[in-house]
Amino acid sequence: MFQIFKEHRHFGKQILVLAKNELIKKYKGAVIGPLWAVVKPLFTLFVYWFAFTIGIKNLGNVHVFIGDTDVGTFDRFTFMLVGFIPWFFITDSITQGAKSIRENRQFVTKVSFPVSTIMTYTSVARLYVHIFLSFLMYLYLIFVSKVEPSIYNLQFFIYCPLMFLFFLALMWSTAPMSAFSRDFENMIMSIMSGIFWLTGIVYDSYNYTGAIHYFMLLNPINFFANGYRNAFIYHRWFWEYPNELYVFLIEFAFIIGFGVFNYNRLRKTLPDVL
Repeated sequence: MFQIFKEHRHFGKQILVLAKNELIKKYKGAVIGPLWAVVKPLFTLFVYWFAFTIGIKNLGNVHVFIGDTDVGTFDRFTFMLVGFIPWFFITDSITQGAKSIRENRQFVTKVSFPVSTIMTYTSVARLYVHIFLSFLMYLYLIFVSKVEPSIYNLQFFIYCPLMFLFFLALMWSTAPMSAFSRDFENMIMSIMSGIFWLTGIVYDSYNYTGAIHYFMLLNPINFFANGYRNAFIYHRWFWEYPNELYVFLIEFAFIIGFGVFNYNRLRKTLPDVL
């Protein structure tokens, strides 16, 4: 961990500039450029809005129980919207993060540049888009869904940094391993194409018992989807469901430890591999 912090020292400005350039480079040649990073998720949300508001009306609203507590009933699209916003960041962080070192190999093989900062500016680029989409989501909730602003909304400033750090730490493992093996990178892409349906983005992950309940509890993506809903529509504090918080903190510690181990194990041989 000290090695990673050391590599980031004096590179704060460069990380922010490279994060902006990452978005520009990805959409180079397009008329609206980096705005495509926002257009794509907005179109996805429009499709779901049309499907669940206009097309499939009989699904009704989502009635949420957490334990024995009746949290309330929510419009289905509003419920899904708040889950989708962290999902867009998560899926981009995992897929683009896994490819980050391979796609930026010039910083590893030709320039004396701290390798760990490649994952950081890749994640920061995704964070720019996420903050903008979160702002649009908040406007929709207030002016369309008529959700009143509340002090619970401030939890965004807890969940968002936690989500950024969690998936950045995950990149410390996935990016070097993907640089060593395209099979590992392809495996991640294959998993992400189906993992969406294993998370509580379009349904209530609390509404299960037995083994499925514990499976949902172990999924960190559910922690963030539920966390954003806690902040914006459930109006609950993050400590009100302590089991979910404890499981996440244990997973977070493991991901950091595993990420540091993998990064330090592989970083010195990355130039030769690439």
